[in-house]
Amino acid sequence: MTVDPELSSAHANLQKEFHALESSKGQNEQALKAVGTQLALLKVMLTERDILYPQFVDLAQQKDALLLARDVLEIGALWSIRAQDTTSFDRYWSQLVSFYLDLGNALPRSSNYEPIIGLSLLRDLSTNSIASFHIALESLPMELVRDSPYIQHPVLLERWLMEGSYSNVWRERENVPRDEYRFFVNSLMVTIRHEIASCEEKAYDTLPLNDVATLLFFDSLPEVLEFAKERGWHVNPTNQTVEFANKTTESLDEHEQIPKRSTITTNLHFAKELESIV
Repeated sequence: MTVDPELSSAHANLQKEFHALESSKGQNEQALKAVGTQLALLKVMLTERDILYPQFVDLAQQKDALLLARDVLEIGALWSIRAQDTTSFDRYWSQLVSFYLDLGNALPRSSNYEPIIGLSLLRDLSTNSIASFHIALESLPMELVRDSPYIQHPVLLERWLMEGSYSNVWRERENVPRDEYRFFVNSLMVTIRHEIASCEEKAYDTLPLNDVATLLFFDSLPEVLEFAKERGWHVNPTNQTVEFANKTTESLDEHEQIPKRSTITTNLHFAKELESIV
C-alpha cells in the first residue's frame, strides 16, 4: 500500500528542512524552528492515520508508511539534540524503540539506526545511568557493538569512566563520529566535573585556582569562577585559591560534633579489657 500524497508531501518538506539545518551545522535558528514546525505537523498526521505506533498496524499493508513514520521519528531525535532539548530526544527515542525492537526484523535498517542507538547510550552515560547503559548494550547484537563506530564511541567512553581516565574523555569530545554526539559528550563532562568536585571537597580544604581549573578541565578563569559559585566555593582573589566549604562540619554546632578524643579513649579502654580477658 502506497503512502497517501498529503503525507508523502509533508515528509518530503521535512527532509528538505532538515537537510537545510544540517547544512547550517545547526546554527540557523530559522531552519531549526522550521524543522520543529514540520515535525509537529507530521506527528499529528501520523497519529490520525494510526501508524505512529507500529503494534496497531498491518505490517504487510503499511510497510511504506511505517518506514516514513520511522524516518520522521529519527529526524525528530536528531533535531532534538540540535535544539538542545533532551526531554524531546527522550520522547522520540521511546517511540523509536518499538520500530527498532518490535519491527527490527520486518523493516530494513535505516542509515540513522546506528547513530541514534549510539546517542541513546551516550544519553545514559551523560545522566550517570550506568545500569541502563549496560542493559541497552547487552540487548544489541555482538557484531554491531564490535564493528560500529557509533556504538564503540560510547563503549570507549564508559570504559574510561570506570577507569577514572577523565582526561581521555575530555580529549575524545572533539573526536566524535557525528556532530550530534558532541552535545551529550559535553553533558557528560558536566557530570564528570561535579564528580571530581565532590572528591575535591572531601579531600582538600583549599587548592590553588590554577590546579582547580586543571582538575576540572576548564580553559578559562571565568568558567572556574562560575563553577565555584555554583558549588558554593569561596574564591580568594588575593592568594588565588579556592576554599571548599566543609558542609558536614558547618552543619554541626559545637555540641553536636563527634567527641573524637573521648571516643578514642573509650575504644582503647575496651581494647585493654578484651586483651586482659583473652
